[in-house]
Amino acid sequence: MGFAGNPEPSFVFPTVIATHGSSTSGASGGGKSTVSAPSRGGPGGGPPPVASKPGHLASKRGIDDLDFFIGDEAIANSKTYSLHYPIKHGMVDNWDHMERFWAQSIFKYLRAEPEDHYVLLTEPPLNPPENRENTAEIMFESFNIQGLYIAVQAVLALAASWTSSKVTERNLTGVVIDSGDGVTHTIPVADGYVIGSSIKHIPIAGRNITEFVLNLLRDRGEQAHIPPEDQLRVAEKIKEDYTYVCQDIVKEIRKYDTDPYKYFARFAGEHSVTGRKYDIDIGYERFLAPEIFFNPEIYSSDFLTPLPEVVDNVIQTSPIDVRRGLYKNIVLSGGSTMFKDFGRRLQRDIKHIVDGRIAHSEQASGNLMRSTGVDVNVVTHKRQRYAVWYGGSLMASTPEFYNVAHTKQQYEEFGPSLVRRFSVFGSSS
Repeated sequence: MGFAGNPEPSFVFPTVIATHGSSTSGASGGGKSTVSAPSRGGPGGGPPPVASKPGHLASKRGIDDLDFFIGDEAIANSKTYSLHYPIKHGMVDNWDHMERFWAQSIFKYLRAEPEDHYVLLTEPPLNPPENRENTAEIMFESFNIQGLYIAVQAVLALAASWTSSKVTERNLTGVVIDSGDGVTHTIPVADGYVIGSSIKHIPIAGRNITEFVLNLLRDRGEQAHIPPEDQLRVAEKIKEDYTYVCQDIVKEIRKYDTDPYKYFARFAGEHSVTGRKYDIDIGYERFLAPEIFFNPEIYSSDFLTPLPEVVDNVIQTSPIDVRRGLYKNIVLSGGSTMFKDFGRRLQRDIKHIVDGRIAHSEQASGNLMRSTGVDVNVVTHKRQRYAVWYGGSLMASTPEFYNVAHTKQQYEEFGPSLVRRFSVFGSSS
């Protein structure tokens, strides 16, 4: 979360809330946090900020319900409080918890008075309109905001990619590969509109890569040197600091076999409780961990389609007139796309599939039809990790934002159903 126009979010923490007492929602599997970018005042500037009023939550539920923590503070207090994840698989699962999460986000962290701001929130692809209505109700009724815009995450990620030198023209047509901790989405977007029927979910993401690093360390007997309570943290650190995507897995294994001293790395750790120091060798997991995107069978037999093939299928099931534009603008978004050379390998593999198809069709026509070829371009850029947030910050800082956002007056006139359809930035509608 943060303010529109800023290059980076002001706060980044998990969407988790710690409360007293039990909850109906349970506490399994976190989702992607709803990113909020309040925009400073209306087009002509809002009234001066006033001191925050005692929470609306207090009057609604009693003062006890103000005793809760969110984000990293929630995890730190998990021994004495119950942890809950209000978002599951990208969808809001517990609205009561979500409202309290937003309240603390706005008042305690952003220290903003919502009545003076327009707010931009993000939603996953194919979010049910009922979810949008609930969101609008909370934002307008509980927080009394000036205006609201709910953007699809993929569209914002496309806008964030405009910072890349590889992008020659700024348009909202492309395929977004959004890979976080729990799930990877491949989402085709044409002129700012998501092609819902072609979206594909891939059950491989950051959490699976961390698990695979642990499995590989166990196979080589290195896991025995790591204290059990630190294993997940160490595997995550190895994944973030030492791994990369190789261009040829067989050649890479041969390189490591012939000269292990050159390619193996050393990880120095410290026991989180006793402070005892330990060392482990990091070898093949350096390139094998992210390889599960390209050869999923080395990790599990549940899902076997490589990522380049999934992207190609997504584009091939999209309308024929936008396919060239989709191949030309394949945009990466999210922490699990940050591996070194990830974009280069993905571009090469997709190009290989496309060229193979073209060669086959030319051969089938007896070489009577010659193709001009298809331009395949995978866009990597500096804002990749928080691409969705940065795209939102970019959009919410434009004058156009105030024309497309729904205002408090419109909400009072038409009710929550008004947010069922949002116009898209840059489109004629």
